[in-house]
Amino acid sequence: MEVLDPEWVHASGLVVLGVVGLLIGSFLNVVIWRVPRGESIVSPPSACPRCGHAIRARDNVPVVSWLLLRARCRDCHAPISLRYPLVEAATGVLFVLVALRVGWSWAMPGYLYLAAVGLALALIDLDTHRLPNSLVLPAYPVTAVLLAIASWTGDDWPAMLRGLIGGVILWLVYFVLMEVRSGGMGFGDVKLAGVLGGALAWLGWGPLVIGAFSAFLLGGLYGVVLIATRRAGRHSKVPFGPWMVLGAALGMAVGAPVWTAYLDVFLASAG
Repeated sequence: MEVLDPEWVHASGLVVLGVVGLLIGSFLNVVIWRVPRGESIVSPPSACPRCGHAIRARDNVPVVSWLLLRARCRDCHAPISLRYPLVEAATGVLFVLVALRVGWSWAMPGYLYLAAVGLALALIDLDTHRLPNSLVLPAYPVTAVLLAIASWTGDDWPAMLRGLIGGVILWLVYFVLMEVRSGGMGFGDVKLAGVLGGALAWLGWGPLVIGAFSAFLLGGLYGVVLIATRRAGRHSKVPFGPWMVLGAALGMAVGAPVWTAYLDVFLASAG
């Protein structure tokens, strides 16, 4: 009996996961458009916002349909935003990166879920300066259950405890900042911090610290650029959710080695 090459199985698995990500990304486009408007994400079927014609199945293939239609509605020829294929492609890439980071483990479903929800929340925050409770609040029980299953199957309950502590810590940090800097941060950011903090801490303290620090660093740099280019003033409100999500992604990707390197340098200088 011929044994399949493990590398081939791994590569084909990543391709399948990437395709799944493309399909999820197509659904996220619906979520990003409808959730802020209080509309159902399951009905009615997707339609052109200009002419109202329902989108045909053959025109709803992620990325490919946008290219074949040349970014135009088949019926009224209204332009179709580049955001749609970008969201689909980004979700596919994120799913593959999550698999490469956490491996084919029971932890992967939890982080795939967070990747999808985080991308949707980041774009909704950019559009509306809001982080809807309908997306943020369910992330608490869903993430907790999925990571609890991962801890149980891997007999790693310390990771679950660390995740709970990390979530509480980051929630409190954001809450204090919201109270100290009135108007600079919303309660939606605080609620999102608890979810991201728990997921990052489950991986380790390094991902939590680097992820939290990166959010403030990237958000601060973005604010400086806006002020320097006169696109915003010192008191302008800038959505922070996208930077929280991007910071969490960096913490997840490189937090552990960066934190270890920092500790090595710190301990060496202290000694």
